Amino acid sequence: MGPVRGRPRSEAVERSIVEAVIKLLEDGVPLAELSIERIARTAGVGKATIYRRWNGKEELFVDVVRNAEPPDPRLPGTSMRDDLVALLEQLRQRGLMTRSSALLHSVFAQMKSSPKVWDAYQTLVIAPRRQQQVDILRRGQANGELRRDVDAELLNDLFVGPMLFRTVMQPEADLPEGLSEQIVDSLLEGLRPVSS
Repeated sequence: MGPVRGRPRSEAVERSIVEAVIKLLEDGVPLAELSIERIARTAGVGKATIYRRWNGKEELFVDVVRNAEPPDPRLPGTSMRDDLVALLEQLRQRGLMTRSSALLHSVFAQMKSSPKVWDAYQTLVIAPRRQQQVDILRRGQANGELRRDVDAELLNDLFVGPMLFRTVMQPEADLPEGLSEQIVDSLLEGLRPVSS
């Protein structure tokens, strides 16, 4: 029975540490000034408890952002098109959430000015997401849903680009329901294999 009872405790501890970081950020403490010591004190745990779970501040911050963002989408797996729509929908939701959450907005701005945190976010979050997206496109090329003569990495930018442009570069741009489907379907019009 022991191990089963231990697990929720560990999740509760992790949650209290993540919540401590969020509280400090909401209180206006800049990311750069958040020490592991201060986070531990706020969460009511020892520093060692934090270091047992995260290699350092950067990894912990990335988890905080991950917790604040909408969860990664469950891919329906029914077709490449449906999976792409699910991925873009998560980006749309994240865009809406970043606009409405002063905390997320502030954390993203601060992360970009902290190279170590930004690198950790790129490595732990962006790179795996991008790989997943490229894999979906390669699968679509392999099963005939997508032209094979276009580079999958470039295709990924074509699909994700319009949503990122609207959510990141144009904070005032509309992010209506159905936008994900519209982007995917518009691109697929020109990217489906031409049957001879």
